[in-house]
Amino acid sequence: MSRIHRTIFNRLLAAWVVVSLLTGAAVSLLGFSRIDNQLVELATGELRKVSAASLPLLNREESQRRDLNRLAADFVRQHAIAVEFRDRNRATVAAAVNPLHVALEQELRRQTSAFPADDENHVGKLSADGQAVLRVLVPLRETTGGIAGYVEGAFLIDRETLGRLRHEMIVTLLVVLVAVTLTTVCLYPVILSLNRDVMRYSNDLLKGNVELMEVLGSAIAKRDAATNIHNYRVVSYAVRLAETVGLRHGEIRDLIAGAFLHDVGKIGISDNILLKPAALDEREFEIMRTHVTMGVEILRKSDWLQRARDVVEYHHEKFDGSGYLKGLGGEAIPVTARIFAIVDVFDALTSKRAYKEAFPFAEAMTILQQGSGSHFDPRLTTAFAGIAEALYREVSNTPEGVVESRLQVLIAKYFFPSR
Repeated sequence: MSRIHRTIFNRLLAAWVVVSLLTGAAVSLLGFSRIDNQLVELATGELRKVSAASLPLLNREESQRRDLNRLAADFVRQHAIAVEFRDRNRATVAAAVNPLHVALEQELRRQTSAFPADDENHVGKLSADGQAVLRVLVPLRETTGGIAGYVEGAFLIDRETLGRLRHEMIVTLLVVLVAVTLTTVCLYPVILSLNRDVMRYSNDLLKGNVELMEVLGSAIAKRDAATNIHNYRVVSYAVRLAETVGLRHGEIRDLIAGAFLHDVGKIGISDNILLKPAALDEREFEIMRTHVTMGVEILRKSDWLQRARDVVEYHHEKFDGSGYLKGLGGEAIPVTARIFAIVDVFDALTSKRAYKEAFPFAEAMTILQQGSGSHFDPRLTTAFAGIAEALYREVSNTPEGVVESRLQVLIAKYFFPSR
């Protein structure tokens, strides 16, 4: 699976999980609320059936309430655990308990709070003897709107009814989750297509920036050399050393940019100093040092080229603090600049210049080792010593076109990994 597919898949999967959890929680809450409401409606409906028959019997004399007691007894045998009728003064006038649930009803009485003071419907869910019970109080109203009495019933929540309602809720939840899943699956190709367009535009922009980096580096290199081979070699050396010491992906990208543009400030140095076929005097060297400041100023014009700044600004610092421009030392010098300082000097030593011949490999490595701890980071110098000979054989005396082709592979690895 390519990086773009993996990224989109992972993000859609995360979105699916979040949406599924939130939707599932919402559906579950609504489902349980719906179950409660349906159970209440069932219980309230049963009480309303008996209320019509009980209404004319509620406020009779005690001796005339046998019909109400019979009504209560018939009701509990068919529907409930217990039922209680009260008159308008809230005094109990008839009650009955299902013989099968006497112990359960006694437990419920111990849990029952005081009779409500208002004249509204009241519902409570109780648990007794490991069973769920619904207690419902319904005011009985006369045709004039006044309160004629109250009827209160305790209903055992029927397992079959509860199971049916829960099954309906689970089916609804599954339908919602399937809908979320299908929507996510349908979104995948759409997002992939859109992302490909964005990636293509982004890669085109990145390609333009990388080409600008290479062209600018090439232009500077041609000021004091006939070819770009120095840039190609130092970038190759720097990337291999960075990989050896385990630099992060982003740090290596910054190192590549810095290696190409390390001497960008030399565009402001006059030819009589830059191309002098002999060692510079003190005044000339002071002028040459200003190429660091000019390089930083040039990079400031581009946000993207800022990634090269650490190398441009600090590659002439020394590990013991005796370098320029800021006199930084040790690990205060950015690691990309410390890496580049080693490979830049190594390539300068092993390359022919207008004012010197190329040093043999062994002599160049001896000079690097002598500078370890003073000019160069000793840990990085040791790491470079372990790979230098193989790199030197691979790059030295190799045609410029071959070195450039190999370098393009490295650049693509860090700037265009999805290719």
